[in-house]
Amino acid sequence: MSENDFPQSDFSGEDAFADDGTWSDEADWDLSDFVTDGDEQLAEKLPVVAIVGRPNVGKSTLVNRFIGRREAVVEDVPGVTRDRVSYPATWTGRQFMVTDTGGWEPDAKGMQASISLQAEQAMRSADLIVLVVDATVGATATDEAVARTLRRAKVPVLLAANKVDSERAEADAATLWSLGLGEPHMISASHGRGAADLLDTILENLPETPRERYAAGGPRRIALVGKPNVGKSSLLNRLAGEQRVVVDDVAGTTVDPVDEIIELDGKTWQFVDTAGLRRKVHTATGHEYYASLRTRGALESAELALLLIDASQEITEQDLRVLSMIIDSGRALVIVFNKWDLVDEERRYDLDKEIDRELARVPWARRVNISAETGRSVQKLVPAMEEALESWDRRVSTGKLNNWLKDVIAATPPPVRGGRQPRVMFATQAATRPPTFVMFTNGFLEAGYRRFLERRLREEFGFDGSPVRVNVRVKDKRERTRSRK
Repeated sequence: MSENDFPQSDFSGEDAFADDGTWSDEADWDLSDFVTDGDEQLAEKLPVVAIVGRPNVGKSTLVNRFIGRREAVVEDVPGVTRDRVSYPATWTGRQFMVTDTGGWEPDAKGMQASISLQAEQAMRSADLIVLVVDATVGATATDEAVARTLRRAKVPVLLAANKVDSERAEADAATLWSLGLGEPHMISASHGRGAADLLDTILENLPETPRERYAAGGPRRIALVGKPNVGKSSLLNRLAGEQRVVVDDVAGTTVDPVDEIIELDGKTWQFVDTAGLRRKVHTATGHEYYASLRTRGALESAELALLLIDASQEITEQDLRVLSMIIDSGRALVIVFNKWDLVDEERRYDLDKEIDRELARVPWARRVNISAETGRSVQKLVPAMEEALESWDRRVSTGKLNNWLKDVIAATPPPVRGGRQPRVMFATQAATRPPTFVMFTNGFLEAGYRRFLERRLREEFGFDGSPVRVNVRVKDKRERTRSRK
């Protein structure tokens, strides 16, 4: 099929481009199924409320009550929350951020000391602090130590007496005046009792000028994902230049997604450290199940995923399951082979074979070899992320796209289906983030031909690091004629 044989009615006449290069009859083509809202508005500067207290007093349950959904991981086991995690909340029309923290124990050792450090850092950046105490237990030595520290705080501190479900519990809660933090606000986080009154008091005490800015459309949002113990938290700490996240040799140390604003190469990035996905969601149990849901949510709110794979070990089914989740989400992707300092020549040979075999679905993804432990080649991440995000945002003009498509189809026409060769009458990029193209045809295009068009789109317009979606909208001439009437 030569260029002269190309069906002229598809690109000229009454159905052709207007003088400005746009399709003259775009009203005939419904793009609503393909258009996405990729351009988000900047969020206003929001105040921060930190929820603190010793382990297992109901902090995460209270956070879920404040934000109106089960977002923070909750389980009847002390120490489920380990890092500080922030969630947006709205009450009576006012927006703010709620920061959930791990159990705070001033004299803690080991991992618990790291968890307590996260709570302390959350308090330093908060505009208001809520100390949660178990009213059924009363003020413990740990509660008293925490209260002594908070009495020196430079921001408002409210005392929440949790688990007040009866008159007897109310009497027990009255003894918490001894902590010296003012009136105990009697609540039941699990049942919702007193939560509204506490929220009203929080808003009354929040300052007009918050300390930090949480912007939805400012820093590019990067999710660190992968199976447990591949070094996600170590990489976040390396990028942040501090012990931002609890790191331990025990797989699964991170449970909640953890946000961190980091400046790299003069740009601000928002990284989210996520829980390692151990198994399929429907086979996970307890806090592992909810952590997996939080990880998926973090990926959905991100723009790019850094998939961490342990380069010293064989690529596993868990790695590929996480990869599938990223592909389904449509996020830009950079594959990070961590622990490269442990890779010898023999392992490199085997890894090359594994990449060819297991990662054949994503030949477009950039790959970077690093060591989060030693810092080796970590500086290569930013150029890879910038290239992937640039591709994810890229838009091709309608005129340029159709001129290119005309040449491609002239050289390689669609395969015949049912004795009839489909005609591509028009194409447009319906969305970015990820780049989504719609081909309007008078017949179905085979999946193999759509993959061919995707590959040629990448070659021509450059979409390294980003998925590209090619959709087909079949619309025959009779339907188009009826739509004009």
